Amino acid sequence: MTPEEIKAQILALSKEYYRQVRPDQKRAGYIPASGKKLGEEELCNMIEASLDMWLTAGRFNAAFEKKFAEKLGVKYALTTNSGSSANLLALTALTSPKLGKKRLKKGDEVIAVASGFPTTVNPIIQNGLIPVFVDSEIKTYNIDIDQIEKAISPKTRCIFLAHTLGNMYDMDRIVDICQKHDLWLIEDSCDALGAKWADKYAGTIGHIGTFSFYPAHHLTMGEGGAVITNDPQLYRIILSVRDWGRDCWCAPGHDDTCHARFKMQLGNLPQGYDHKYTYSHIGYNLKITDWQAACGLAQFDKLDDFLQIRRKNAETLLEELADLQEYLLLPSHHEKCTPSWFGFLISVKENAPFTKQQLVEYLEKHGIGTRQLFAGNLLRQPMMTTSDAILRIGGGAPIKGTDLTSQDYESLPVTDFIMNHTFWVGVAQNVTVEEMKQTALVFHDFVKEFEK
Repeated sequence: MTPEEIKAQILALSKEYYRQVRPDQKRAGYIPASGKKLGEEELCNMIEASLDMWLTAGRFNAAFEKKFAEKLGVKYALTTNSGSSANLLALTALTSPKLGKKRLKKGDEVIAVASGFPTTVNPIIQNGLIPVFVDSEIKTYNIDIDQIEKAISPKTRCIFLAHTLGNMYDMDRIVDICQKHDLWLIEDSCDALGAKWADKYAGTIGHIGTFSFYPAHHLTMGEGGAVITNDPQLYRIILSVRDWGRDCWCAPGHDDTCHARFKMQLGNLPQGYDHKYTYSHIGYNLKITDWQAACGLAQFDKLDDFLQIRRKNAETLLEELADLQEYLLLPSHHEKCTPSWFGFLISVKENAPFTKQQLVEYLEKHGIGTRQLFAGNLLRQPMMTTSDAILRIGGGAPIKGTDLTSQDYESLPVTDFIMNHTFWVGVAQNVTVEEMKQTALVFHDFVKEFEK
C-alpha cells in the first residue's frame, strides 16, 4: 500500500471508530450549562495532523487563520493558545514603542467592568496600567454607557470590554466615545463569536478583537484563541509579541521571506545580525499546535449551525419562561444586535419569594447545569482584595486593591446585584430545544413551591 492508501484506511477506520463509540451520545439526565459538540470530522483532522508530525502550527493553522479572517471580514487573524492569551496579546500590543505617542504607558487608564471574567481585566494590571471600573446595566449585563464619560480622565487611553455572553454592548455609542476622546477600543469577543451589530461581526468594529476556543465556546480547539485586526501595524506587533517578541515575521519552517535577513541593523546589535534572532518586544510564546487548529478547522465548518442552535435554544427559553417574569428578569438586547448567545442570563428579582441560591441549588439538584456570571464582582475577589494594584471606580480617586471598602462597592450597585441575583443556564450546541423545554419545566416546578 502507498502512504496515501494507508492514510485513507486510517481515516476510514477512525470514522468507523467514532461512529461506534459516539462520544456525543445522549447524556443521562443532566442538561449541561456549556460544552463541546465534536464529530468524526474533528477526529479525522486531528489524526491527519498527527500523521503530518509537524507538531507546531502548520498547514491546518494557516488554513484556519485564513478562513477565520475571511468569515469575519477582516484583514488579519492570528491564533493563540487561549482567549486569555488573546486578551494579553491585544493589550500588550498597544504598549509597543512602535506606536509612538499612541502607545499605552504605565499609569495610563483603561475603562473596564467588574462583572465579568478575570482575564479581561488582568492584562491591564499585568501591563502596569490602571483599570477604571464602570458599573453595568440590568438585562443586557453590559457596561452602563451613560457612566463612561464620567469615568474618563486625562489619563484614559483605552476601552477594553467583553460582550457579555454573546450580547453586544452599544457599539455606536462606544465608538463615538472612543473617537471623541481618541481612545483605543479592544472588543473582548471571547463569548460572542458570530454576534453582529447591524451587519458587522463582534470583534471587527474596534481596533482589535479577541476570541476563545475553549470547549464551552461557540467552536472549540480544546484550548485556543484568536486575535483579529484590520491594522497592518497592529498585526505585526501582535505577531511579534505572540512569537517570543521577535522582529522577524517568517512562519515556522520558512526563512528570509523579507530577503533582508542578514542586512539589517536594529537596536545596538551589529550590522547584519540574523533578523530571525532579533527581538523588538518583551514577548511570549503563545502559539497553538496544528492539532488544535485541525480540530478548530473542522469545527469552523459547523459554526453557522452552532449559532443557529444557540439562538433557537435562547428563543425557546424566552418563550417558556415568559410567564415567570413576576419573579425573574430575562435577558434583552439592543435592536441593532443579533446575539450569539453563550449562555442564558437570568436574574432573580429582589422582591421574589426565593433567592438565587435557592433556585440554583434546586436546578442543579434536578439535573440543570448552572453558572455564575463568572467572577460576579471582580473587586470582591481575593485576587483584588489582596493586591496592591492601583484601580479607580468611576470618577473616584485611585486606590489599591487592598484598600477597597464597602463604600467603594456601593459605587457599583448593579455589579453587586449581578453577583447576588444573576446566573445562567446553557443554550449551547450540545443541548436541544426539547432540553430547553425540560429546563423551563424545572423552573416552573420550583416556582410552584412558593406559590402554594
